[in-house]
Amino acid sequence: MSVLELRSISKVYGRGAAEVQALRDVSLTVAAGEMAAVMGPSGSGKSTFLTIAGTLEEPTSGAVLVNGKDTVRMSGGAKSRLRRRTIGYVFQDFNLLPGLTAAENVSLPLELDGTSMGKAHQAALKVLEELGLSDQAHRFPDQLSGGERQRVAIARAVVGERMLLLADEPSGALDSANGEAVMQLIHTYCKRGTAAIVVTHDAQLASWADRVVFLRDGRIVDQTAAPVGPETLLEPSS
Repeated sequence: MSVLELRSISKVYGRGAAEVQALRDVSLTVAAGEMAAVMGPSGSGKSTFLTIAGTLEEPTSGAVLVNGKDTVRMSGGAKSRLRRRTIGYVFQDFNLLPGLTAAENVSLPLELDGTSMGKAHQAALKVLEELGLSDQAHRFPDQLSGGERQRVAIARAVVGERMLLLADEPSGALDSANGEAVMQLIHTYCKRGTAAIVVTHDAQLASWADRVVFLRDGRIVDQTAAPVGPETLLEPSS
């Protein structure tokens, strides 16, 4: 079953001489349980691709379907509910609220969606335990290491059994060992049925994905399925 489907997505910023086309006729489907890595040079459209996939931005043309529902036709309120209940985000700089503990950061999305504080807290503790962070649940972000903060961010993204995980350079602020650990965690959740798109510049980390999508000048120029090794991702497209 496809969780995310992008159909002929284009995105244009500005008008006239100032017009910039960030995406050009991009189509992609990501199924439940699949991880797709997105690679490309700076300015290739990766960030725009991710924000449109997450319904944070409207495409100029094309359709974005999440669980078969056309999000472009949804009201703002319906899209907000979709994001709270279905889509989880992981950012390079963690985006944790410094005044909340790890458990409070993880439970916040559930509370905002109407879950009682007690149930949200229990759900947060459960996912933190799964990620090996039960002993850090009551610590604040500045008391955690970079790797621990990113694991808390992943916990916040998957709590509530979200179906789609979007990660923007999730290992960018981490050393190589913690970067591998983060990708392994995302991979684990995909094997449970979550669909994921991970934007990364690191070929070694992209090799965790089931498929690697290459963007250049706003277009998908190539896709590589089940790479033999990370070094194959560095070879130029023919």
